[in-house]
Amino acid sequence: MNQKQFATEVTLKLQQAGHTALWAGGCVRDALLGCDPKDYDVATSATPEQVRELFGYKRTLPIGASFGVITVVGPKSAGQIEVATFRRDGGYSDGRRPDSVQFTDAREDALRRDFTINGMFFDPIRDEVIDFVGGQEDMTLRRIRAIGDPEKRIEEDKLRMLRGVRFAATLDFSIADQTLAAMIRRAAEITVVSPERIGMEVTRMLSHKNWLAAMDQLAQAALWPHIVPSPEDGAPHRVEEVRDLQISDANDFQLETILAGLFQEAIEEDPGSKSRPGFLDRLQDGWRLKNDQRSVIQWLTSNCKTIGCADRIPWSRAQPVVVHPYSRAGLDVAQLLGAPEEVQTFCKSMWAKPASETNPDPFLVGKDLIEMGIKPGPQFKTILQAVRDDQLDGKIETVEQARARVGELV
Repeated sequence: MNQKQFATEVTLKLQQAGHTALWAGGCVRDALLGCDPKDYDVATSATPEQVRELFGYKRTLPIGASFGVITVVGPKSAGQIEVATFRRDGGYSDGRRPDSVQFTDAREDALRRDFTINGMFFDPIRDEVIDFVGGQEDMTLRRIRAIGDPEKRIEEDKLRMLRGVRFAATLDFSIADQTLAAMIRRAAEITVVSPERIGMEVTRMLSHKNWLAAMDQLAQAALWPHIVPSPEDGAPHRVEEVRDLQISDANDFQLETILAGLFQEAIEEDPGSKSRPGFLDRLQDGWRLKNDQRSVIQWLTSNCKTIGCADRIPWSRAQPVVVHPYSRAGLDVAQLLGAPEEVQTFCKSMWAKPASETNPDPFLVGKDLIEMGIKPGPQFKTILQAVRDDQLDGKIETVEQARARVGELV
């Protein structure tokens, strides 16, 4: 049994017990778009306690019971289904979550949701769409429109502004005029949302193939100045310039490349210190970037300028960055910063060569220096690096020449 089959089974069991039960939200939207939903949610007239009694206490989890949500656990292959009682929400004093909920019917449940495309229901037993909010029309018109008064929807939950932008960008929809106007008026209020939640939405947008549309939508909604961590520090970012960024097919680090392009100058000018976090530290902490994502961004911002002149500097200087696993992303950032086309030609020619030619084994390592009577110490690294540079630059071509070079250095 897969999750779709399990969601149908849950819906049928609720209906057979005398309750209204329908698929709700994103799974309905995705199905109508011809996409396979990632997960399924069921909305019902049954109360949380009735849901638990029907499916059994061992198969249900009351994690969201205070909001009317019970998780029903299915077979391993089917996963879990959230079953939510139809509700209307009380006030939103924190600008994110309702202070209270009251159980109601399907129509009122639809009216409290964010956007029309997410406010539809589907009955899988009768194969019928139930649409109280005009979601089908908006899907035909390919637009994101708030349900009811957009000012009120945003006042209730400020995160809806970013969600609206993400839906518009990833679905290639537009934002309805009144909804967009409300976003612009309330853009500064997005700071009510935690930086972590903001970062989750923004990184999802920038990881999508339509990331450039997301950039444009964020700018149109006047959100961009308010979503960068610690904007009061005045750290510059390159929103307009990044529109020219080209993500190459060989680049496996799209998100990191975009963030490096956006914040290269900010990271470079504000590296921080032992006593004070720099811009990248604040970005990682605020948006909860993973350590490996931070490492890639750090490498790109530190080495993109070297890649940008790789064809004009000694190979010993260019080689460590050109043969690096992040070099394809580094070249994309370098070209954004104005690297000439010749650099791309040069790097591609190097990548086409065998590793034995672009990254040959070093002629000498530490134990070789010890055998030559040189005591281990700080000079080891200096000597080995000098010999390695000469090897890469073609100044020495054999182990014997490398040993002779050590003698000169010592």
